[in-house]
Amino acid sequence: MYFLTEEESRWLLKHLIPRAREEGVANELRGWNWHDSPLEPPYDIRLTVSEVAGKYCPTGRDLFLKRVERVESQPSAAMLMGTACHSAVAQLIEQAKRLIYLKGPEDLDGIATGLRKFQPQITLPENLAENQGALVRERVQKICDFEVPRILGKISETLAKQPYSACDSLVAQAIPVICEQKLDGRFLGLSPILSCDSAFFGGAVIYDVKFGQKRDFHRLGVTAYGMVMESLWEFPVDIGCIVYVDLRGSVPVITRDLFLIDDELRQWFIDERDEKMRMLYEERDPGVAEECPEYCGYYALCRGGARVQ
Repeated sequence: MYFLTEEESRWLLKHLIPRAREEGVANELRGWNWHDSPLEPPYDIRLTVSEVAGKYCPTGRDLFLKRVERVESQPSAAMLMGTACHSAVAQLIEQAKRLIYLKGPEDLDGIATGLRKFQPQITLPENLAENQGALVRERVQKICDFEVPRILGKISETLAKQPYSACDSLVAQAIPVICEQKLDGRFLGLSPILSCDSAFFGGAVIYDVKFGQKRDFHRLGVTAYGMVMESLWEFPVDIGCIVYVDLRGSVPVITRDLFLIDDELRQWFIDERDEKMRMLYEERDPGVAEECPEYCGYYALCRGGARVQ
């Protein structure tokens, strides 16, 4: 999921990175200025990235019901699918790295055999319908079948260029991403236990994988993680990438949205964070949206109807 095509790499190197250098970012919007306005949190409230950036509910009433009214919601089938697929990708990449350390760069056949046999551990609710569980497992397997040869190809390509690579060097060059990177977001008023889908530290690119429909606010989550990294390590994070994966066909169809984490996105994140914090601080019900997504876990509560699975 995280390996760019040749065309995407060219776009990144020849367009986005030069633009980032040329246009820059306002210093007050860099994460390392978390102690000053406008980044300083207005309230002593901790939010997750999804609570700030997940604008699936147009009014944000889902957050009010969850945090103020303490109403629990059940994840939809689509949410369970996304969680399982995210986990499968992370486990597969972790297993590839583990096999390199266990087998060593000289045993490429052993690495390949171990990776092809690997089965991600996916936990599904006991009350999930059998056909839905089967669909989740089918799509997880589809991801593995697609990703394994791509990972092995990157390992082989790296060894062809650098045949004397040791384990650490091979992992860093062939699989230069950290999946489920844990981050402390407290400087920006976020949770101390955040989990970023993937980060490529060679070029400070933040990745987020989506298994659903493209939304404009998806860039907000990546922006948040980038600003959190800036607040922690004080290096600039200027590039984000959202990977959209469509698993409905015989093979995954992947499109990538590469973009600058610019002033506009950063200010949007700050505005959303401050508004959500204010709503929770005042315990103010924002009301039911004019149009509610039927997959929302609170659809029945807000609309009085059955939620679509």
